[in-house]
Amino acid sequence: MAAEVLTQIMTVRTVEQVLESPFYIPMTGPAARPRRSLKHDDTFIVLDSHGDIGASAGGPDGLFNADTRYLAHLELLLDDVQPLLLGSNLRDDNSGLTVDLTNPDVYRNGRIVLQKDMLHIVRTIFLWRATAYQRIGLQNHGERAASFDLTLLFDNDFADLFEVRGEKRSRRGVGASKLLGPADVLLEYRGLDAKSRSTTLHFDPWPTRLAVNAATYHLELAPHQISSLFVAASCNKPASFRPAPFFRGLLAHRREMRRSTAGAASIETSNNIFNEVLCQSMADLNMLMTDTPQGPYPYAGIPWYSTTFGRDGIITALQMLWIDPRVARGVLRRLAFYQAKSVDPLADAEPGKILHEMRGGEMADLREVPFAQYYGSVDATPLFVMLAGLYVERTGDEETLAELWPSIEAALGWIDGAGDPDRDGFVEYQRASEQGLANQGWKDSYDAIFHADGRLAEGYIALSEVQGYVYAAKRLAARCAARLGMNDVARELDTEARQLAERFEDAFWCEELGTYALALDGAKQPCRVRSSNAGQLLFTGIVCEDRARLVAADLMRPHFFTGWGIRTVAHGEARYNPMSYHNGSIWPHDNALIALGLARYEHKHAVQTLFEGLFDAGTYMDYRRLPELFCGFQRHHGQGPTLYPVACSPQAWASATPFTLLEASLGLQFDPFKGEIRLCNPRLPAFLDEVILRDLRLGSSSVDLRVRRHKDTVSLDTPRISGDIRVSIVFSS
Repeated sequence: MAAEVLTQIMTVRTVEQVLESPFYIPMTGPAARPRRSLKHDDTFIVLDSHGDIGASAGGPDGLFNADTRYLAHLELLLDDVQPLLLGSNLRDDNSGLTVDLTNPDVYRNGRIVLQKDMLHIVRTIFLWRATAYQRIGLQNHGERAASFDLTLLFDNDFADLFEVRGEKRSRRGVGASKLLGPADVLLEYRGLDAKSRSTTLHFDPWPTRLAVNAATYHLELAPHQISSLFVAASCNKPASFRPAPFFRGLLAHRREMRRSTAGAASIETSNNIFNEVLCQSMADLNMLMTDTPQGPYPYAGIPWYSTTFGRDGIITALQMLWIDPRVARGVLRRLAFYQAKSVDPLADAEPGKILHEMRGGEMADLREVPFAQYYGSVDATPLFVMLAGLYVERTGDEETLAELWPSIEAALGWIDGAGDPDRDGFVEYQRASEQGLANQGWKDSYDAIFHADGRLAEGYIALSEVQGYVYAAKRLAARCAARLGMNDVARELDTEARQLAERFEDAFWCEELGTYALALDGAKQPCRVRSSNAGQLLFTGIVCEDRARLVAADLMRPHFFTGWGIRTVAHGEARYNPMSYHNGSIWPHDNALIALGLARYEHKHAVQTLFEGLFDAGTYMDYRRLPELFCGFQRHHGQGPTLYPVACSPQAWASATPFTLLEASLGLQFDPFKGEIRLCNPRLPAFLDEVILRDLRLGSSSVDLRVRRHKDTVSLDTPRISGDIRVSIVFSS
């Protein structure tokens, strides 16, 4: 995703120069109120804890659709004053937000005409089909009649998401507002891309007074009387469109959400708090999942990344593969559909390359930013091939493999061709346009790839973990080719993978560090930096057993492991900063992939330690929700982790992390061709005595598994088996 980095202050003599990367996301001050977010398909909304938009400082508020803001201000006032907050809660399934408010003391002509806490105001908000619905319920709990004005202020700027993030534009389109009748307002914008965008607000019942920026209701509530008002804000709907009645739309929305999760495995454990973590993670993944023409796709995160990201979608699908492989199929088909067919330097596109990011806003249309369909990631292409191979090994779906094979071949062609411009056998990157991202691995901050002395790497850069991805991709593609009867291709790919592993050891191993270099720069000099990238190498399997043991041990030492998780960069390295985006922070998804790597090499004690740390961190987070990242400070007894101020939450691959940690602990393996599920050297962390997996599917069969912990070992039973399926535990020394 586009880099979100803190500025670095460089001192030259007495002059301070602040370097800022393109597409930097500024943090100008703390949020005055906590923010809440909802999403449905290509629409999301960010509100504050009062249910308002744009009424308090510090948040990326708005109703957004396809990377454009369709409502920038929506504020509720009682007699021109803000109500008092009682509480604000998202539903457990993320289907709606409920906000409880009450009135302050209301004065007129110096006298109290309405005592505080007499009115109970409940705002219920949900998104469905590009419309934000809101019910405002009111009840007078006083013994006297209440007479007051309730006003909704509203406005919009039709800002591109990149403008909301801080990008400046010299010119903009033209906006207008008009009344469509006694209950409807139209906000319009004609962009520089010649596209018209509109927001329609519909009020029910008719307001007492309606203007192009305010709706006012004069209300007289008898003692204990209940009343309701409704407002709907719709994005780009035709003039004839009328929003569904509130309750009918709410029920339809919740039914759709329930249908979308049907068929996925479910999990219950002996730890109620971990159950809450799992439920929140699944609810967040369900909310981020978007129906596309190619199938379900997990959008990366809210607010900045609510769109198709190649790397994020692939890794999230990989993390969810054991629970619901349908997600992987949707991701693969969508990315195959948008695979690059031609060369476009501004978009960093080359034939065979897999999409990094796509955007639908005005700035992308005008190429003021290069992200309409942007291919500036070096890892999405080998990860695509990896996911395709892992999907087939999970499902046995050779029909989809045959459909995807031309895209797999094209991706492998890019890996061996344009992805390796100097033909040294390593995939490397250098941005094709100054508008693009300078770093194109998952650590894409401008300062994330550096040498031991802090110098930034220059020239074509070969990231360590990317070579691991290529190795795993070729091994998996070889098995796919064999399934399709292409045995010569399979042998060639296996040979290429083996040769890559040999070259990689010679070029990247740093004996003095006891781990692998972060990267090679353009002069083929290794960046001798201890980084979590080495942990992801374990995930890919490119590392030999002896060196895997050294890497695993290093990752669990205090310079990496904080007690909460593994830092992206070890304490003591030149650019280490526990508050940075990529140079010392903790990313849950990074830790999840490392956990899979530790499990691959049977370092199950380390998996348990990592699992326990991230679980403990999650218990301190709002809604038990692991965020995109948090700060890499050392853990202290009695204190929670330190949050990163502008981390996306929810973020898809962070939400999927608890499932990956469970997969790594249980050692889950699937063999659809033999109809077998295996648990390889399973262990459970100390906080879990029992785990039940329900409706775990393999082909047309399914099974329920119960795993119980007995000190350092586990037992297994199968309360339910449907179809032809075998389950076994494999213990190895």
